[in-house]
Amino acid sequence: MAQPTHMIVGLGNPGADYSFNRHNIGFMAVDSLAETIQAAAWQKKFKGQLSTGQIEDYTLLLLKPQTYMNLSGESVGEAMRYYKLEPSSVIVIHDDIDLESGQIKVKLGGGHGGHNGLKSIDAHIGKNYWRLRIGVGHPGTREDVTNHVLGNFAKADKAWIEPLFNALPDALPLLLKGDQGQFIQKLLAR
Repeated sequence: MAQPTHMIVGLGNPGADYSFNRHNIGFMAVDSLAETIQAAAWQKKFKGQLSTGQIEDYTLLLLKPQTYMNLSGESVGEAMRYYKLEPSSVIVIHDDIDLESGQIKVKLGGGHGGHNGLKSIDAHIGKNYWRLRIGVGHPGTREDVTNHVLGNFAKADKAWIEPLFNALPDALPLLLKGDQGQFIQKLLAR
């Protein structure tokens, strides 16, 4: 395999019980991407599930940490150091309750917004990585947040999830080139 240029990390919790949780949108996105680009079979490595694939001239590592959300940084840090990647070559896909369902934001660096997966990654690799935030909506009260993110998506959510996942492989090279504006436009054109 060629030296990877980027690592795409999907955040989630391991196990079938969590597979359709809102908190697992990162896992779902990376699984869909792996399927579309016909990535290599998943292997257990770096406390996670690791695969490799190619988009245009980019060699991608795909990583799903299997440590549970609040320890995700252990897996991300180990893989990043092993492959000698810079934090700015890491793109983390995660759920965001402060965005409406299906809303997308992307930025390099920033805060963790209370997201335990991002807190852990910040602690292991610093803050200078890309965050692809996918809105899952807010339940209304703070007390309901845990049940909301650990709850499953509704059937109606497929109407925005599937087109988003289908648009991701075509849009991703734009982000890999650093053109976040065009990347978001392409995703929103879905």
